[in-house]
Amino acid sequence: MTSTPPPRPAHLLDELESIRALLDGEHDPLDEPLDPGSIPLLSEIVETAPPQEPVQPSEEVREPAVRTAFRTLAERHLDHELRTAAQLILQDVIDDFVPQIEAELRRRLESRAEELIRSPRR
Repeated sequence: MTSTPPPRPAHLLDELESIRALLDGEHDPLDEPLDPGSIPLLSEIVETAPPQEPVQPSEEVREPAVRTAFRTLAERHLDHELRTAAQLILQDVIDDFVPQIEAELRRRLESRAEELIRSPRR
């Protein structure tokens, strides 16, 4: 998961100070007279581009970054849930077979001990 770098503290401080100034009423932009000539028109800002050939949509449809990040988060959560469930199942199987394994080991140990006791010493 890619993380975005934290915003610069100086930038945040400037924003907080401007918010404080607005809340304190030091400067109210609504009280200032509005000059209609100072508002730029859209045609002044956006330049008209020459007509382009229509772009064919690519076969691979790209998802927005948020959806991809959410899917990655959901996949990791699902992976964690599946691994946890698998560990629980494995532990149940181990718990079921431990008594049988222990009994078999005990039987083999007793059998081996009997062989060693009965065999002549060298």
